Parts: sequence; structure tokens; C-alpha cells
Amino acid sequence: MRHLVSLLLTGALALGCLPATGHADEPDAPAKAASSAAPEAAVDARIPTTETVVRTEHSVSIGGRAIKYTATAGTVIIRDDKNQPQASVFYVAYTVDDGKPSKRPVTFLYNGGPGSSSVWLHMGSFAPVRIETASPEATAPPPYHLVANSDSLLDKTDLVFIDAIGAGYSRPLGKATGKDFWGVDQDISAFSRAIQRYVTLNKRWNSPKFLYGESYGTTRSAALVDALQEKGMSFNGVILMSSILNYAVRMPGYDEIYLGYLPSYAAAAWYHNKIPNKPADLKTFVDQARTWARGPYAAALAQGQDLPAAQFDAIAAQMAAYTGLSVQYIQDANLRVDPSRFRKELLRDQRLTLGRYDSRFTGTDPDAAGETPDYDASDTGISGAFVAAFHEYLEGQLNYHSQLDYRPTYGEIGKGWDWKHKAAGSRRAMPLPYVAGDLAHAMRTNPNLKVLSVNGYYDFATPFTNTEYDLSHMNLDPSLRGNLSFLYYPSGHMIYLNTEALKQLKSDLGRFYDHTAPQR
Repeated sequence: MRHLVSLLLTGALALGCLPATGHADEPDAPAKAASSAAPEAAVDARIPTTETVVRTEHSVSIGGRAIKYTATAGTVIIRDDKNQPQASVFYVAYTVDDGKPSKRPVTFLYNGGPGSSSVWLHMGSFAPVRIETASPEATAPPPYHLVANSDSLLDKTDLVFIDAIGAGYSRPLGKATGKDFWGVDQDISAFSRAIQRYVTLNKRWNSPKFLYGESYGTTRSAALVDALQEKGMSFNGVILMSSILNYAVRMPGYDEIYLGYLPSYAAAAWYHNKIPNKPADLKTFVDQARTWARGPYAAALAQGQDLPAAQFDAIAAQMAAYTGLSVQYIQDANLRVDPSRFRKELLRDQRLTLGRYDSRFTGTDPDAAGETPDYDASDTGISGAFVAAFHEYLEGQLNYHSQLDYRPTYGEIGKGWDWKHKAAGSRRAMPLPYVAGDLAHAMRTNPNLKVLSVNGYYDFATPFTNTEYDLSHMNLDPSLRGNLSFLYYPSGHMIYLNTEALKQLKSDLGRFYDHTAPQR
């Protein structure tokens, strides 16, 4: 339900495999052409043509302190260059009642896809309420349990969850159609205008500002912060969770993706007890695997088909020690194991497959002989709970009603996505997005901008080592390198599904906000 579009394509296309289906909060892969998508209906009487607002009053306990807040569910209208309404953008905002808007931080949060609403971050992470799941087990059918979130970020920042146009309740207006928004740069423009409009309506121009994107939301954030700053809206911080910043290296013919996945394979093998005499500490083992991947493994793959046989065998043996796979299987794969194959192979002897968003999850297939899993257990295990809880919450507690269908994911967006991107300083658009350069430009032009990368060890959608590579190749001046930091958690793509990891993440983010935008 959550994952109604073909969004497992990134890893599959990158490794020369056929596309599979997946969910919209992961990095999608390039589709054939933007024109292939069916356009949104130009006129739909159910779409709000004016800016709507529904406010409700609530309270939540965070850190032993009761915090009164206002929840605002509503829409902003974004306009084109001729001042004509172009889209109705749905959001839910949480603002502390006794906060001073000019001094209190505000954070804009969104998921990715492309094609996802913000329901996953909204219902799972830092809002004043969250859905309980059985992670890393499959969550049982309803009734589901929505609980007060003592790990909400509301004690540090106001929160605004935004739905991409076409997803959630956000829709094109007037003569606009999906193709006006469904592309890397089109999406950046739409989010830029929506955030500017929200800030203007709510008098938040002087507030400390942050962006928080997950998955493709990090692709958006890296370019969006630069676009907004070019328009005169400076930001204090950007939080990148489960990142993908360079799609080009995921195309066939590059080995960087295999180097990036090796430490994630090691983490999964450690978790599922496939490492003989495994170390007690996950971090230590992953660090060892990362060092080996960047050294001997990288040097071996760089030799391609000319790697000497003795070195080939030695690398296969060491790779087996880190990944839990057999030496023979690794040799048969030419030292390059596709992540989908790994998910099928690691627990094949138990007739189990691994989750893609979170390799702690396991599932079963019709048989144990296949090459890749039939589905992602970390997707199907939580989607129903998130979607049902959001509907119950939005109508029952926030009193927001709409005749539109709420789209947790909208498949047409991913199908018709325009992947070209005109990066900062480039004369022409690139065929695939590389946005670490945009982020670097934003950090250079705003030398006070802080960037925090948060990563899950068990994430097989956006492996953390590839994120490290992209962010360490921004050519930052030494004076700026301290503005970039990394954090890691024993969880997957949606770090917050592990409630212990969520607590640690909240604590770490609290310090980040205190350091980046101290409230006076």
C-alpha cells in the first residue's frame, strides 16, 4: 500500500538488473521519459483553490515537560511567473504556543520517492504523536496504536510536514499538470515556492530555519537549500537522513556501488549471526569492513577482469568473512554481489529473505531457489499501520476533512519523473542528478550552514558508505569541513522504526539544534 510505484529501480538499474516494484520513500531510478506519465486532471472541484487552515490545540510531554502546541493542517497556493495559481500544497504544522516565532526554529520535513507523501516521517519520527510498530517484526493488522511521542522534536523546533505535489493531498491547479512538478528541478522550484509562501503567511522570515529530508528527500534538500538561499532565505541547518546525492555512480559500469554496499552487507551478516566468532560490537566490525572495502577490495575491483587469480581468490575469501556469504557464491558473482541477490542468499538456508529498507526484517518466498526476493518485508511489515493511523489521526484529532483521496504514494510521479538537473555553476543540465555540488555551493555561500548526515547501518536502499563518499568529495575548504558531521544508528532506512535508535537520534538532534540555532 505504501509502495505502489516502481521504486526499487535505483539499485536494480544501477547493477544492471530488471526493475522491481517498491515504495515511494526511496531513491527512484530514471524512467524513460517525463512525457510518459498520465497528466493530472486540469480541473478537479475537490481541490482547494484557496489557502485552507484547520487549527487544533494539544499538549505533549517531552523530557518531563508539558508542551502546549497548535496543530495546523492546511494548504498553501503556489503561483507561476504570471501570478496564476499553479498548485495546492498540503502541509501539517506543529507550533509551540508560547514560542517567539522570530527566535524559535522551524523545520520543514518531507519524504522522497519521487512520489511519496510525508506520511512516513510524519507518523514515525518527530511529530507529537507516532504510530507504534512491531519493528523489526511485521506489525499486526488493526487496531493500530497511535501514541504520544516523548521523542518529538517539538521542544527544539516547530515542525512543518509537506506533501509533494501529486502525493498526499497536494495537487496541481488550473492549467498546470503533473509534468510541471514531476522532475528534479521542477520539484525544487515547487518546494521552494511552498516554503516561501508558508514562511510569508506565518511571519517566519526571521526564524532559524532547517530542512529535514529522507531518502530522495535528501536529493531535494541538497539542491533546495541552495535554491532558497539564492532567493534570499538563509538556512541554519540541513539534516540528511538516508541519503542519495549522486545518481550517476549507480549506473552500470561503475564499481563504487559495490564498495558502498560491502559495509552494509557486513552489518546485516553481523545482525543475523552469519559471522563466525562475531565481534560483540557492531560499529567495530562495520568499521573494519569499511576500511577493507576502501582499501584491498577497491584496489581489486579497479583491476576489473585483469585481476590475477590468486588475488581474486584472496579477496573472495576475505569478502566471505565480512558478509557471511560462501566463497564460491562470491566468486561466481565476480566479487560483485547485487544487493537484491544478497538479500536472497544470506539466509537462504533458513528459507528467509532480508528487507531492503531495513535488513533486520525477514520474509519468506514461495521457494528458496530464486535469485532475488519477491517482496520487501521491511515495506509490507509497516505500511498498513502508517496509512491507517494517519487517516484516523488527521480526521479524528486534527479535524481535517477532504473529499480527495490521500495518496501515501502516487505511482504516476515516479513513472514520469524528469531526471535532468542543472546544478549550481553548470551551463547545461546533467542527464542524472548530482546534488552534492549544490549543497557544497550552499555551504560556501553561507559559511555558517551546518549539515548533519544521519544513517542506518541496516539500510539497503541508500547505503551509508556511498553517502560518506559523496559528502567527502564536495571539495570543501578546510574552514568549512567542521560544518559537516555524520551519525550512525543500528536501524534501517527509516531510522525511527527502531525506538531505541529514535531516542538516541532525538538526543543527538537536540544537541545539533542547540549548537546550530541556540534559542535566546
